[in-house]
Amino acid sequence: MESSLILSITTFVYAIASFLYIGSWTFKKEILAKTGFFILVGGFLLNTSGIIMRWIESYKIGYGHAPFSNMYESLVFFSWTVCILYIFVELKYKERIIGVFATPLIFLAIAYASLSPSIGNEIAPLIPALKSNWLIAHVITCFLGYAGFTIAFGFSIMHLVKPENNEGNTLFSRFPSSSVMDELTYQMIVFGFLFLTIGIITGAVWANSAWGKYWSWDPKETWSLITWIIYAILLHLRVSWGWYGKKIAWISILGFLAVMFTYFGVNYFLSGLHSYG
Repeated sequence: MESSLILSITTFVYAIASFLYIGSWTFKKEILAKTGFFILVGGFLLNTSGIIMRWIESYKIGYGHAPFSNMYESLVFFSWTVCILYIFVELKYKERIIGVFATPLIFLAIAYASLSPSIGNEIAPLIPALKSNWLIAHVITCFLGYAGFTIAFGFSIMHLVKPENNEGNTLFSRFPSSSVMDELTYQMIVFGFLFLTIGIITGAVWANSAWGKYWSWDPKETWSLITWIIYAILLHLRVSWGWYGKKIAWISILGFLAVMFTYFGVNYFLSGLHSYG
């Protein structure tokens, strides 16, 4: 079975998990969320298998590189990183309701990779700039950072739509307390910020070995720095100024928009050294 087929199946497994989480929230049936979690774990295992198989297939056809070299492969890995981080969060905090906003993001990323006609899933040889041992370290750290920011974005949306008065039996009142969501958002942003920082550093070292300088103000480098600055400001406001709650949630959403432009917008609207990614 080819990796692309496994990853296509993964897309539909993630879709089922998302529907179950949303159904659990809508119809107030805990069993749906429990089932959704096990299906999500199954999707994660399929996702892992697909990445490993694609890596093996790359060697079989003579290219021999990690499957992180184009938009299709990066989206597949993006789903993987968000999924493993979300699974950890749910196991730690036992709040299945938070999957309502997290699991659709996992599904949408891999669905875009699998179903978009503009994204090819062929395994291709690396361009010269990508032939480096820094590829794996740079991509993994950056995408772990993106995963943290993605989960934080989901929590931020939940925080903003949650009513101030938690009384009643509305859908939004079933969300965790504001203090829990605020703390979860903060922890995910700290996680993402640390890994994005490492990703930028490894990227700079890689750039120096590939192009002879650590920083060239390439559009993706610039937008990565903008993203880093937004989250650095958020953490400063949280730690030094005592900001919390919906103020932090709004900045988290702004930061996530910067992440999305760094990831997608630079590729589609700006040209530079990273246009292949």
